[in-house]
Amino acid sequence: MNNDSTVNVALVGVGGQGILLAADVLARAAAEAGLDVKKSEIHGMSQRGGSVSSQVRFGARVHSPIIPEGETDLLVSFDAVEAVRAFPSVRPSGRALVDRCYLVPITVSSGLQPPPPDPDETLASLFGDRLVRVDSKALAAEAGNPRTANMAIAGALSTLLDIPAAAWEAALRGRVPAKLLDVNLKAFALGRAALGA
Repeated sequence: MNNDSTVNVALVGVGGQGILLAADVLARAAAEAGLDVKKSEIHGMSQRGGSVSSQVRFGARVHSPIIPEGETDLLVSFDAVEAVRAFPSVRPSGRALVDRCYLVPITVSSGLQPPPPDPDETLASLFGDRLVRVDSKALAAEAGNPRTANMAIAGALSTLLDIPAAAWEAALRGRVPAKLLDVNLKAFALGRAALGA
């Protein structure tokens, strides 16, 4: 995705969306593919719906888990507002995979702040043709469990990275509890299909 051997993926959203699990699956998939992987995460006030982010870096040799400012190759956002907020971290050639989810910030719903500008219009103006959208809620409903939206996003993500599908499946099998594996694999497959894989 960039000119050197390290690919930088930032996953952002709010607490409760399964961002850290999706980041774990990405990191495991990259490791299954034989790549060096480093991962970091910031929980923030995730228990209260606050911002959560995780950075996954992989390649032939990765020296740090932290993506240098402005060098994110692929931003994966589980919420449109968080994608707008994270835009400065993306390199000029970087892409964004953004869920169609829009969560009203608590500061807005409580009346402390006015609503932000339309996030869909803002995203289109920021990323242009480097923006890919996915409707994880609809895909998770189709899979049969609304809590698999994060795996639908992971499935969509898998189509944008040069990591074999078998490595992703192995990562899912290694990370998701057996009783939930089938529905998560289904959501993952639906996410891949939504982006044409």
